[in-house]
Amino acid sequence: MQSGIACSVQRDNRLVRATLPVCCALCIGLFVPLAAAQAIKPVLLVVNQGDADLSIVDPAAMKQVVTIAEGVPPMVGHEVTTSPDGRLAYVPLYGDAGVGRPGSDGNQILVIDLANKKIVNKLEFPHGVRPHCILYDRTANLLYVTTELDKAVAIIDPHTMKIVGSVPTGQEQSHMLAISHNGRHGYTANVGPGTVSVLDLKARTLIATIPIATTTQRISISNDDRMVFTSDQTKPQLAVIDTAINKIKQWVELPAPGYGTASTKDGRELLVTLPTTGELAVVDLGTMKTVRTLKVGPKPQEVLVRPDGLFAYVSCFNSNVVQVVDLKTWQIVHTIEVGQKADGMAWAGN
Repeated sequence: MQSGIACSVQRDNRLVRATLPVCCALCIGLFVPLAAAQAIKPVLLVVNQGDADLSIVDPAAMKQVVTIAEGVPPMVGHEVTTSPDGRLAYVPLYGDAGVGRPGSDGNQILVIDLANKKIVNKLEFPHGVRPHCILYDRTANLLYVTTELDKAVAIIDPHTMKIVGSVPTGQEQSHMLAISHNGRHGYTANVGPGTVSVLDLKARTLIATIPIATTTQRISISNDDRMVFTSDQTKPQLAVIDTAINKIKQWVELPAPGYGTASTKDGRELLVTLPTTGELAVVDLGTMKTVRTLKVGPKPQEVLVRPDGLFAYVSCFNSNVVQVVDLKTWQIVHTIEVGQKADGMAWAGN
C-alpha cells in the first residue's frame, strides 16, 4: 500500500483523490502545456559584415526586430550557429579581410544570449586563427569551427567554452565546414587550394583530400549524407562528391558560378546562390539538372532552409536584405531589410 498525503486533482471533469506522489505527477502533467507555451520563440539570425553586428529577425512578422553589436573592431563575424535549445548564438570573429587576403586575424568567438539580447561569454584563441564557419553537432554536443591559419577545425565544449581538441585539414584556407548527420565526418572547403578535406571527427584525423578546382567555395551535405556539394569558382559548375568513396561523382552545370548551397527538406532539390547574376538556382537532385532560377538581388551569399521546409532565406551581400522564398510556389514572398553586407544565417528555436 502506497503511503503519502492525500489530495484531490480535477482531471477529465472528474475529482480524483490520490496520494501525494501521484498527485504531484498529475500536477506536473498539468503544467506541461504551460512549459511548452514558454518555449523559445523561433528567430532568424543574420550576420552583417558591414555593420559588425547580428540581426535578430522575427520570421512571423518577417522583419528585423533588433541588432546586437559585436563590439570588437576591426574584427567582424561572417557566420553564426545556435545551441539546440535556441537560447544561445555563437559568432566567430574572422578579421577584417577576405579569405587569403592580408588583414587582421580574428581570435574570438562571441556567445550571445538571444532572450536578453546581449553578449554573455566569449572564447579567445591564444593567437590569430581567423575562425570562420561554426557548427553545433548535437550528436556529440560539441562546437566545431574552422580555424584557417591553423589549417584545422577546432573542437569546443559549448558548456565551458574551452577548446578540447582539433582536427587537421592539411590545407590552407579551410573556410567552410559541413558535418554528416551522425556527427562522424566533416568536410571543409579549402578555398585557395581548391580542395575538400574529409575528416574523421571522432578519431580527429584527416581521411582524404579531394581536388576540386583552382578555387572552390562553400560546402553542404545531402540529407542522406551520400553527397557533398561545393562550387567551382572558375567555372559555372557544381562538384558532387560521393561520400562512400570520397571522390567527385559528377559535375552539375550551373547558369553561373555557384556559392552557398542547401538541400530542401524533402531532399529532392539543392538550392544554389549565384552571386555574379544575383540569382538562386534550383538543382533537381534526381536528374542533376538546373530546373529553374529566381532573381533574388545583388550578390546572394548564403541560403538557409527553414526547419519546416516551407521557406528558404537568401542573404544578399550587396543589397542588405534577406529574400524569403516560398518553396511551394518558387516565388519571393517577402524582402527583409537587415544590415550592411548580410552574410551567414542560422535558425534558433523550434
